[in-house]
Amino acid sequence: MSASDSDSDADFNPDREFPIAPPAPRKGRGAVTNLQGRYEVDQRETVDDGWASNPDEDGEPRALRTQVFEEKAKSILTRNASPDIPFNVSLNPYRGCEHGCIYCFARPTHSYLGLSPGLDFESRIYAKINAPELLEREMSKKSYVPEPIALGVNTDAWQPVERDLRLTRRIIQVLHDRGQPFAAITKSSLIERDLDLLAPMAARGQVMAAITITTLDADIARTLEPRAATPARRLRTIRTLSEAGVPVGVSIAPVIPFVTEPDMERVLEACAEAGATNASYIVLRLPWEVAPLFKDWLTAHFPDRADRVMSRVRDMRGGKDYDSSFASRMKGEGLWADLLRQRFYNAARRLGLNRRDRGILDMSHFQHVEQKPAPRAAPDKPASPQLDLF
Repeated sequence: MSASDSDSDADFNPDREFPIAPPAPRKGRGAVTNLQGRYEVDQRETVDDGWASNPDEDGEPRALRTQVFEEKAKSILTRNASPDIPFNVSLNPYRGCEHGCIYCFARPTHSYLGLSPGLDFESRIYAKINAPELLEREMSKKSYVPEPIALGVNTDAWQPVERDLRLTRRIIQVLHDRGQPFAAITKSSLIERDLDLLAPMAARGQVMAAITITTLDADIARTLEPRAATPARRLRTIRTLSEAGVPVGVSIAPVIPFVTEPDMERVLEACAEAGATNASYIVLRLPWEVAPLFKDWLTAHFPDRADRVMSRVRDMRGGKDYDSSFASRMKGEGLWADLLRQRFYNAARRLGLNRRDRGILDMSHFQHVEQKPAPRAAPDKPASPQLDLF
């Protein structure tokens, strides 16, 4: 699935605005509801009848346990045809993401599984357990043409379940052994675990990384990205990668008006001080089910500014919650989008960010080793000459 598959419509439910009484947020989760996916035939609505469902002693909803399902994928490399995305090939070891970022554009992909883009997306994770083997097989084909791979674009390749499953680690080992360049983006400090593979690749010009930081406010981050590393920890990861020789940048994604937007300059300053050399930003995107999920989150956590936030979002989206056109979906349009753009570029210029070209990842070290078929077992007795015909 390409990175744009979940962006094909502006408003999933244009009649839905803010809920009158949103459910209480669950500790450690981003979504406050388990909104049904758009492909469900039977629509269900949760009604509070006054009987709390399995509450904890303090009255909070009971913690939702993460479930991990093993999946054998048929293919592992996704080709992208979106003209506003700077890569052609991506690889995602997981479907769903435990980080629980409420704004995640990949949430609607869980609808294809018959699951909710809400709480299901962050608590029901599918691990492509054969991903390293599929990657090895793909790169062994005579027809394979090496080009940089984007790792962890739809869902974070270093999300919490990776600590035990180590799928991303095994994938990087394959990329390392083959000399296959890649670019990674993450919110997790777990990427530091793999520096023994990343540092030698960086020395050969085969890897670059980006750390996503939306805000430096830990309280906002705790509700916005509940199971991702704290902003301070992500800054330390930038410093660690930079000191290890891995080119690292910061992605301020998304910029949410009146929530994370006031922090833009401070984020850039902190990241530049930590060693980031490049920076980028993306304004809030609300494709399909992300729009109602985000509105529920706003009402639960920022009821005082929910109307202002959505009004400003629509100012940048031609009056709609979302506009999926390639020309404007990443940066928005209109006066407020122009002001954001000026703020970002002025700050980046002042801090010396984006002065050096990120460069082209070096493809010259790629080893195209064709997999040989397994040898046939010797027969227990001499075969009939007639079998030689087959």
